[in-house]
Amino acid sequence: MKMNIIYKLLLICFCVSTLKAQRPVQLHSSEILQSLKKLNTLGSVLYIAAHPDDENTRLLAYLANERKFRTGYLSLTRGDGGQNLIGKEQGDALGLIRTQELLAARRSDGAEQFFTRAHDFGFSKNPQETFSLWNHDSLLSDVVLCIRLFKPDVIICRFPTTGEGGHGHHTASAILALEAFDAAADSTKFSWQLKFTKAWKAKSIYWNTFNFGEINTTSPSQLKLDAGLYNPLLGKNYGEIAAESRSMHKSQGFGSLLERGSGTEYFKFLKGDSASKDLFEHLNTTWNRLPGGASIQKLLNACITSYKPEAPETSVKQLTNIYDLIKKLPDANAETVYWKKQKLTETENLILACGGIWLEALSADYITVPGQPITLSAHIINRSKGEVKLKQLWFGELGDTLMDLKLDNNQLFSFKRKLNLPNNTPYSNPYWLNAPRSNNLYTVGNANLIGKPQNPAAINLRFKLGINSHDFEIEREVQYKYSDPAKGEIYRPLEVLPPVVIQVPKNALVFNELAEKNIQLTVKANANAVSGKIEIAPVDGFLITVPTPNFTLKNKNDEALIDVVIKPLSLKARQSVQVKATVNNMAYTQSLRRMEYDHIPYQFILSNAQLILISIDHKKMGSKIGYIAGAGDEVEACLNQVGYKVTRLTDEMLAKGDLSGFDAIISGVRAYNINERLQVHYQRLMDYVANGGNLIVQYNTNNRIGPLEAKIGPYPFTISRERVTDEKAEVRFVNPEHRVLQQPNKISEDDFEGWVQERGTYFATETGGKYQSVFLMNDPGEKPLDGSLIIGSYGKGNFVYAGLAFFRQLPAGVPGAYRLLSNLIDLPENK
Repeated sequence: MKMNIIYKLLLICFCVSTLKAQRPVQLHSSEILQSLKKLNTLGSVLYIAAHPDDENTRLLAYLANERKFRTGYLSLTRGDGGQNLIGKEQGDALGLIRTQELLAARRSDGAEQFFTRAHDFGFSKNPQETFSLWNHDSLLSDVVLCIRLFKPDVIICRFPTTGEGGHGHHTASAILALEAFDAAADSTKFSWQLKFTKAWKAKSIYWNTFNFGEINTTSPSQLKLDAGLYNPLLGKNYGEIAAESRSMHKSQGFGSLLERGSGTEYFKFLKGDSASKDLFEHLNTTWNRLPGGASIQKLLNACITSYKPEAPETSVKQLTNIYDLIKKLPDANAETVYWKKQKLTETENLILACGGIWLEALSADYITVPGQPITLSAHIINRSKGEVKLKQLWFGELGDTLMDLKLDNNQLFSFKRKLNLPNNTPYSNPYWLNAPRSNNLYTVGNANLIGKPQNPAAINLRFKLGINSHDFEIEREVQYKYSDPAKGEIYRPLEVLPPVVIQVPKNALVFNELAEKNIQLTVKANANAVSGKIEIAPVDGFLITVPTPNFTLKNKNDEALIDVVIKPLSLKARQSVQVKATVNNMAYTQSLRRMEYDHIPYQFILSNAQLILISIDHKKMGSKIGYIAGAGDEVEACLNQVGYKVTRLTDEMLAKGDLSGFDAIISGVRAYNINERLQVHYQRLMDYVANGGNLIVQYNTNNRIGPLEAKIGPYPFTISRERVTDEKAEVRFVNPEHRVLQQPNKISEDDFEGWVQERGTYFATETGGKYQSVFLMNDPGEKPLDGSLIIGSYGKGNFVYAGLAFFRQLPAGVPGAYRLLSNLIDLPENK
């Protein structure tokens, strides 16, 4: 039966909002048995590397499920500096996607996820460069804090300190791990942390050596283990679980085949207690490691032996007795306090799983606004024959309801209440994005959040249950649930938002002539009856008018389009312009950007609603561009801004369309990596070039293409891993008189000022004398590279391969990038 109870409400935990909505986990019988065995194991391992995808998912799956240790992965960064294979998000938005991909991976392999405050500024050649851009001590503090809180028995590095990992971030992660191994145990280091944790000495630290193609760091003399075992309770071996986990890194294109069979992992000892046969041979991973733990071990052994998969509820009584014993353990030391807290939570979850108890907290809408009404509901069902009572509900700050409601077997009980969200409830936003970065570190004002993968819940509902004469208080985060006609049941995060948000163009607005542009801002209501006006303060270099600034939005989700007319007053100006909406004498300046992908929960970022206005001295001759979509970039939209007419070329158009009308055809980043059909159209594209067209290919990676696998240009060349990561690196002109530097824009060193993140990546090599190089550039201390931009004449036209990072520079409004790309588009026909 269903009951509606009118009651007063006591406590909702109004915290920073979560972005982690997921269907509640429900364990099946074999997973419960697996969890019981894990409850009977006291051991922990922390794996440390630099990025999303650096982690060894097979080893994590093995440690978490075969050895049943509490297993964590500490990634220094969130991967914000990488490229995106599935969409156009870059920077902070990509970091948010990759954070959630890591969390999805951890749900597959059973480990936990942690981060430091490091911002991924892009590829780094060595740790010296890395630490010149990251504050070493700040990151060391973060790694130490993670170790002190997680309290690993063993620490494992993915990379060595000697550089074989290839990336400066990789080497830096190992350097920090080794330093933190000692510093975490030293109470004089980062002593401010000891206000809420204790110093911790891990037993040992190892390097998980690897064989990455040409780089083999493994050795028969190293410690080894077989991480490819089969787990019958999970129905998979750890290679299969690892592939499922790794395939969550979809933005990096890391979908993997399931691997079956044995798989050897190698380890090199670094510090601490060395082992001869097994990484954990010096560890006592039983309950006997804690004072008073022997009796718990005995009860758990009996519980596991007597467990009935067809009737898990028969284990509830034993588990409540075990819960009592754990609770009574003396807080003798930091280790006992740590394991006591960890194992009480595990036991509580197992009691609910064995009892078939399902609890859920929902909101009637996924958007709520501080000070506005919100309708919440609680749902609970007891799917076992055991006696369970709902004794109390905490649904808000207005009071509580005492009850003695017996939850009849397999009957869903639902409760609903409407209340006002407190006015001081913080808006939802990833906590590390609430303030500007400082020196490539995210600014985190609340030290308790450092290291956490995401925000705590916006609202938690609490249930007090009586089970086997024991009381348990269970929290559930409030989410929104709905049915999608194609996908079925979907959960999404509860979003606490301002009453109005202003959508502004996410890229810089670029002007290449002294003519006004009309853009539209979208004002969206997150509550009913929102009225106000848009205001933009005047700035130097641009004349900005808002002809009709007022808006009235009657209903939630209504939108208004506000025209803004902008005219540059010169061709060399740059301004950041704040846009605000004034509603009831309150100013709101937030813009909202959503990211929706099927493999992760819906995500969004609140940021300042700012217009980036840039006027440039830029000339062009051609106007018609054919664009072949790549892995996701904004180059197409940027070209539209400066007057090009861009046509997205479909497969059919490439196969049968008339390409002769295009002044140039440009392929998006990684187009040849992701679109196998481009090989089918190779000859058509070459014919286009031979007949006088210009084909410009933006960078592709060399991991899945090469001169033998993919034809790109009219003559062979190799795509290397060479790159220049210093965005300020000197650019030297190989041939200053080359036509690409002359018209329609005269290119000089000034055109390489203001570039962001990098000069370029995946440069061309082995060009066979058929292509002309235009630039020489290099990172400090390295040899000059000439493959950032190569041009080959073919028939009447020209083929260009551009490793230069146009895909980063154009959205950022870098004038020189626009000028140079236009020169490539306007390369003259060959005579």
